[in-house]
Amino acid sequence: MSGTTRHVPIVQHILSANDEIAQQNRLILDEAGTYAINIMASPGAGKTSVILATFERVKEVLRLGMINGDIATSIDADKASDAGMPSVAINTGGNCHLEANMLRGALAQIDLKTIDLLLVENVGNLVCPAGWDLGTHLNVLVASVPEGDDKPYKYPSMYRNVQALIINKVDLAPYIDFKMDYFIQGVEVLNPGLVTFPMSARTGEGVDDWVSWLKEQVKAHQHGG
Repeated sequence: MSGTTRHVPIVQHILSANDEIAQQNRLILDEAGTYAINIMASPGAGKTSVILATFERVKEVLRLGMINGDIATSIDADKASDAGMPSVAINTGGNCHLEANMLRGALAQIDLKTIDLLLVENVGNLVCPAGWDLGTHLNVLVASVPEGDDKPYKYPSMYRNVQALIINKVDLAPYIDFKMDYFIQGVEVLNPGLVTFPMSARTGEGVDDWVSWLKEQVKAHQHGG
């Protein structure tokens, strides 16, 4: 029992410290005029593909940057850099999620005043990232058809803590037993009215709807909305 009573305050202290740094990160972003989104998903859902598809459609009107969190390697950050996007890689050394202090270090390596929209690609995981505020302005979840239609029921915390949902790889729906109605029902129970974008980053289906909405969020932020 004594171990339990010591453990809870320690966890609360860690989360409180993280939230404090997250608030500082948000101030840094706001001072630079940079709108930032935290993109979360399971491994293989298509976070990087969504980021690259977004970049291709907004690069003429918005200046984008990318920060990629991964357990090891800079493969995804390199893809963004090769596409022409300023990028920074964060290797978490085994940590299953990004934390605010990690993002703080990455923000210092990128010229935020040249970035209108910062895309933060979190570590692929449907559990840990949901509980850690990074200081971004928007939390986005990328789900994908091949993952199955039961994910909202299995990972409720993730679906509760986002402001937008992308359902990626809808082009594969004819080949996979994925019940969209069942999936959406699970999402609605957890996060009623969640803004949702069915799309395929590979074929381009539905991407324009997501991009148009995202542009509006950036515009509102630039105008103090």
